Amino acid sequence: DLTVGVLEESYPGENRVSIAPDSAKMLVNAGMSVVVETGAGEKASFSDASYVSAGCIVLPREQIYAQADIVTKIRPPDELEVPLLSKKTLVSMISPGINTDLYSELTKQETNVFALDCVPRMLSRAQTYDVLSSQANIAGYRAVIEAANNFTRFFAGQMTAAGKVPPAKVLVLGVGVAGLAAIQTAKNMGAIVRAFDVRAVTKEQVESMGATFLEVPIQEDGAGAGGYAKEMSDEYKAAQAQLMLDQAGDVDVIITTALIPGRQAPILVNQEMLDVMKPGSVLVDLAAANGGNVAQTEANKVITTANGVTIIGYTDLPSRLASTSSTLFGNNVAKFLLSIGPQTTKEKGIFQIDMEDDAVQNMLIAYDGEARWPDKITPFSPPPPPPKAADDAVELSEEELLLAANEQQKADFIRNAGIASAASFALLAFGFNAGSSDDVSLLATFALAGLAGYQVVWGVAPALHSPLMAVTNAISGMTAVGGMLLLADGSQSGGLIPDSPSHWMGAIATLLSFVNIAGGFLITVKMLDLFKRPEDPSDYFEFYAIPSAVLVGGLGAAYLGGNLENVSGTVSIAAAICCIAAIAGLADQKTARTGNVLGIAGVSFGLASTLADMSILGAEAAGFQQVALLGGVGATAGAAVASRVGPTELPQTVAAFHSLVGLAAMAGAAGEYLGNAGNLDTGTLAAIYLAVFIGGITFTGSIIAFSKLSGMMSSSPLQLPGRDQLNLGMVSTIALGMAAFLNPAVVESAGIDPDTVQLASLTFSAILSSILGLHLVASIGGPDMPVVITVLNSYSGWALVAEGFLLGNSLLAQVGALIGFSGAILTWIMCEAMGRSITSVILGGAGTSTAAPGEAAEMEGEVTIGSVDNLVETLLEADSIMIVPGYGLAVAQAQFAVA
Repeated sequence: DLTVGVLEESYPGENRVSIAPDSAKMLVNAGMSVVVETGAGEKASFSDASYVSAGCIVLPREQIYAQADIVTKIRPPDELEVPLLSKKTLVSMISPGINTDLYSELTKQETNVFALDCVPRMLSRAQTYDVLSSQANIAGYRAVIEAANNFTRFFAGQMTAAGKVPPAKVLVLGVGVAGLAAIQTAKNMGAIVRAFDVRAVTKEQVESMGATFLEVPIQEDGAGAGGYAKEMSDEYKAAQAQLMLDQAGDVDVIITTALIPGRQAPILVNQEMLDVMKPGSVLVDLAAANGGNVAQTEANKVITTANGVTIIGYTDLPSRLASTSSTLFGNNVAKFLLSIGPQTTKEKGIFQIDMEDDAVQNMLIAYDGEARWPDKITPFSPPPPPPKAADDAVELSEEELLLAANEQQKADFIRNAGIASAASFALLAFGFNAGSSDDVSLLATFALAGLAGYQVVWGVAPALHSPLMAVTNAISGMTAVGGMLLLADGSQSGGLIPDSPSHWMGAIATLLSFVNIAGGFLITVKMLDLFKRPEDPSDYFEFYAIPSAVLVGGLGAAYLGGNLENVSGTVSIAAAICCIAAIAGLADQKTARTGNVLGIAGVSFGLASTLADMSILGAEAAGFQQVALLGGVGATAGAAVASRVGPTELPQTVAAFHSLVGLAAMAGAAGEYLGNAGNLDTGTLAAIYLAVFIGGITFTGSIIAFSKLSGMMSSSPLQLPGRDQLNLGMVSTIALGMAAFLNPAVVESAGIDPDTVQLASLTFSAILSSILGLHLVASIGGPDMPVVITVLNSYSGWALVAEGFLLGNSLLAQVGALIGFSGAILTWIMCEAMGRSITSVILGGAGTSTAAPGEAAEMEGEVTIGSVDNLVETLLEADSIMIVPGYGLAVAQAQFAVA
C-alpha cells in the first residue's frame, strides 16, 4: 500500500505540476493512494476538484510530506524541501552533475532518488518514461511561437495588392525531439525551414518534414552514445563554422536545441555569427538553462544586441504550456512508477526497486544512503548488431564461372527431361488404355484448359486471392452437369420424385451444386464490394445481356430448327472461355467484378448447354421439371445463406460451400455407377472411384476448415499418435479398394458376387476418404486454413475432371482442369508466401512434430491502452509503421486511406 505525494512546484515561474489528474487516475487504478497538495495544479488549469474526481486526496503541504512514501516533483527540491524528504523516495529532475551539493545532501539523509533526467534514452521501453523528450517536444513548439511573437514580419509569405511579403527563413540547429517539433511548427506556419545536425542519420527526418538539411562538405558522422551528438574533429568544426556564418547572414530566425543534461551547453552561434545577422532577426536558445548555445544568451531574459538581434533565453518554455506539459510529464512519471516492480520480477502490482531493470538502475542515483551516480550505474547500451559473416567468397575466374553456369544449365535440362519423360509415359499409358478417340480428344481439351489455368492464375493480385477462391468454388458448382445428365438418363415414372438410386444421386448432386453456384457467386460479389471505392466508375454489366441472349437464343433456335448437338457444343466452348476469362479478370482490381460476371456467364452457358444435352439424350419432361425445381430451391437456399453472411465470415463460408461441391461430386459419381453397373469400362470405373475419393476428402475437409475458421472448433492441430502412419494406412486401404473395384474377379474365388464387391469397395472408399479428409485437415493448425482451402479448391477441380472423363463431357474436363491447376498454383504461391511446406499442408502436417504440447508460453510485456489522440501521436512520431492487413481493414474500407 503505497502513497504517492504530488507537490506544488516552488521554483519561481514554474506553472507545471508533476502529475495531472489523468495520470493520477492511472496510479489509483493500480492500487496506489495519491495525495495532492492543495492548489498544486491550479497554474496548469487543474482544479482540486479534478484531482478528487480522479480518486486523489487533496491535503495541505505538510500532510503530503507526512503521508507520502513517494514524492514526485518536476524541478529539483529547494533547501527548505530537502530535509522533509529524508528516508522517502523522490522522483524528480535532479541534474546530479550540476546540482552536486543537492545530490550529496539527499544521499546523506537516505533519500532514494530517481533522477528523471537520467533516463536511458537508447532503451526502447524507457521512451515511455522519457520526460526529456516529452518536454523537449513542447519546448520546440513553444520556441517557434516565441520567435514569431518577437519577429517583426509574417512567418508565411503573402502577396497582396499592397505589396509582397517574403516568408521568414528559419534555421534549426540540432535535430533532436525539440528540433523536429520546431521544424514541424515553423513549416506549418509557412516559413522556409532549414536544419543542421552533425548526425547524418537525421537528414531523412528533416527532409520528410519538408525542410532543407544543411550539410558540411566533409564526411564525418556525429552520432554518439545515448542518442546525443559527439565531439567533432577540428577540420569539421572549421567547415561547419563557415557554413553557419553564411546561414546566419541569410536567415531571419535561429532556434538552437543542443542541450545534454548535466553538461555545459556548447556554443553554436558565436559573436561573429551574431554580428552578421540582420536587424530584427530572432534567436531562441533552448539550452539557456545550461549556459546557452548563443554567445550572449542570458537565462530567463530577452535581450537585444547592438545590431538589433533579439535573443530569447527562456528556461521555462514547457511551463508556458503548463496544461499539456503537465499531462505528458505526469504520464511519463505514472508509467515509470507502474513499471518499477514488474519489468523483470513479473510480480504485477508490487512496487519493488529492481536493480536488474535497466531503466531503474540508470535512474536510481541514490539508494539507502549510497551515492550510485555515476560510478555504480551501468550505462545502458543497446545490444550490438549481429556480427557480419566473414566474407569467405572466392572470386572465380571467367572459365570457372562459365563451367559453373554450364553445370547449372545441365542440371536444369536433366530435370526438365525427367519431367517430360514422365509425361510421355503417362500419355502413352493413356493412349494404350483409351476406349476410343473421343477419350483422346477429351484429354487434349483437359491439357489445354489446364495450361490456361496455369498461366492466368500467376497474374492474380495477392489481395484478390480470396475472391479468386470464391469464384473458382462457384464455378466448381458445375458438378450440377453430372447431376442433370443423371436425371435425363432413363425413364421417369414418378413425376417430380426420383424413381431410382441413380436418379436420387443425380437429384442430390443437382440440388447441392445449385446451392454452391448461387451462394458462391454472391459471396464473391460481397468480397469484391469490400474493395470498391466510392469514386470508382459505375459498371454497366447489363450490356453483356446482349451477347448472352444471342448465345442462349441461338441454342433455342437450334432446338426448334435442328442441329442442336453442334450448337450445344459451341455454347459449351463459350462457357469454358468465360470461365478462363473469369480467372484472368481477377488479376486486377479494376477488372475483378467483370471477372465474377464472366464466371456467372460461363456457368450459365454450361448449364444451358447441359439442358440441350438432356434433350439430345431424350430426357422426359419430368427430368426437366426436376432440374427446374431442384435448381430453384438450391439457388434460393444458397443466396439466402450468402446474403446473411457478414464481411468477416466470408472466408469460412467459402469453405462451407466447398463441402457441398465434394458431396455433389460423390453423388454424381455414385449415380453414374448405380445407373450403369456391369456396363462400364475400366477407364470409367477408375474415374468414378477417383471422383468419390476426391469428393470425400473435399467434403469433410471443407467442413473442418469451416469449423476452425468460424471458431466452432479449436484452431489447434489434432495430434493423434502415429498421425502420418494413420494417413498412409487409409490411403493404402483406399488403393486396395480401387484395385478390387476395377477388377472384382480377384475375389470371385471367395464366392462373392462381382457387383457386390464393386458396390462395397465404392461405399468403403466414400466412408474412408471422408474420414481421411477429416483427419488431414484437423491435423493442420487454424492459421494455415486459408492454404488448406486452396488445396480443397484444387481437389474440387480434380473431382470435376474425373466426372468429365466418366461422362465423356469436355466441358467438365475443361472447367475441372482450370480449377484444379489454378488451385494448385495458388496453393504453391500461398505456401511460399507463408513459409509453409506444400507437402506438409497436402498430407495433413506430415513431417511436423506430433509430440504433446508442453506448458503454454507465458505472455510477457504490457498492453498499453490509449486514446485515439495518443495513437495519432504515436503514428506521427514513428520512424516506420507495420500494417498487418486483414478482413477487419477491408470491412472498415480503411485500405484506401492506408494506400
